[in-house]
Amino acid sequence: MEGEQIKTIRLGFLGAGTVGGGTLDLLARRSEQIARSIGVEFDVRRVSVRNPSRPRDVAIDPSILTTDAWSVVDDPSIDVVVELIGGESPASDYIERALRHGKHVVTANKEVIAKYGAELLDLANHSNVNLFFEASVGGGIPVIGVLRHDLIANEITSLRAIINGTTNFILTAMEQGRDYAEALREAQRLGYAEADPSNDVDGVDATYKLAILSTLAFRTNVHPDQIEHVGIRELRQKDFQFAAGMGYVIKLLAAADVGPNGIEASVRPTMIPTDHHLANVKGVFNAVLIDGDQIDKFMLYGRGAGARPTASAVVADLCAVAHNLQRNVIDRVEIVHQHRPIVDFGDTRSRYYLRLQVTDQPGVLAQIARVLGEHEISIASVMQHETDETAGVAEIVIMTHQAAERAMAAALGLMRTLAVVHEVSAFIRVER
Repeated sequence: MEGEQIKTIRLGFLGAGTVGGGTLDLLARRSEQIARSIGVEFDVRRVSVRNPSRPRDVAIDPSILTTDAWSVVDDPSIDVVVELIGGESPASDYIERALRHGKHVVTANKEVIAKYGAELLDLANHSNVNLFFEASVGGGIPVIGVLRHDLIANEITSLRAIINGTTNFILTAMEQGRDYAEALREAQRLGYAEADPSNDVDGVDATYKLAILSTLAFRTNVHPDQIEHVGIRELRQKDFQFAAGMGYVIKLLAAADVGPNGIEASVRPTMIPTDHHLANVKGVFNAVLIDGDQIDKFMLYGRGAGARPTASAVVADLCAVAHNLQRNVIDRVEIVHQHRPIVDFGDTRSRYYLRLQVTDQPGVLAQIARVLGEHEISIASVMQHETDETAGVAEIVIMTHQAAERAMAAALGLMRTLAVVHEVSAFIRVER
């Protein structure tokens, strides 16, 4: 943009950890490129950190470091607050106050946006400022921008996503023959999983992300508490073998649909056919599959985590803010506060995979079939895979036709009381 005056936009950072440090480093390395491309220079005025003396991978002028995050939020010279500390509190308070002060906000905080996104977007609209959060879902995959802008003319009816790189890495390793514990240790060794991996392996992280995607896609507030979630801890390596033999892979699937009774949303291990769009999303990669009335199926794919993809998304948001400031506009997102109910998970329907340890004797399958039949669940197929003749125990796998989740839960509860059923070893949804 030769000959044009370069505009300076003053930034205040909350956090300079893995993502914050990566973002500061990327801004420093790409400053000339950004200035040439959009005519903007980003000036980092203040950076709030817990420990200013801690060694860092990126050089930060000590004079701009502070331990007082509120001083960054309240600084009248700062145009954009970049919140990268994570967690619900006090991050949500910082973001809210920044917006009320008329500051633009860029954040990667999935928990805050999932729980308070609709209210914060309303506040941003009221304060006439921008709130951007591309890095909150999918790392470097630009799915938030696609839902905010590119698909605005579509009535979106369905989302299917693999949006947690840690669990996808573990499930890919189990598909390749490792057990859960071994795959988790490898994920931790490589830095994909935290020492406490609960948020990832219990499906909490993916639930936050699905809440954000659903709120934007369906233009109504979907709170994470309304989304049923089940993690991957109970999966066993043999289920991946059986799934492969039947033409399926197992993924932690985040799914949301708009139906006649409202929105159905869940995060849980799911068998999907090997020819499904998401079946070949492996390792730490993420993907989001969107159904819209004008585009049919549309998929975004890429690295979903890590400092570099997330920093890339944060810088992209900063450049979007810069464009808007140059044009004197804001990027409004209107969340319609209409009554669009979330369907009770018990009322949702699916096919199911069951793996049972049962007594190896005649009449066992008839007892199990009777329990399923009493709950209006029909059997699609039955396979016996192993028999421990010494213990007198057989392992059977059942695939059902579509049934209500509530009916399946009731049937499993009754099945566990049968003397011939030693264990319900696995219970997995099958993508319809």
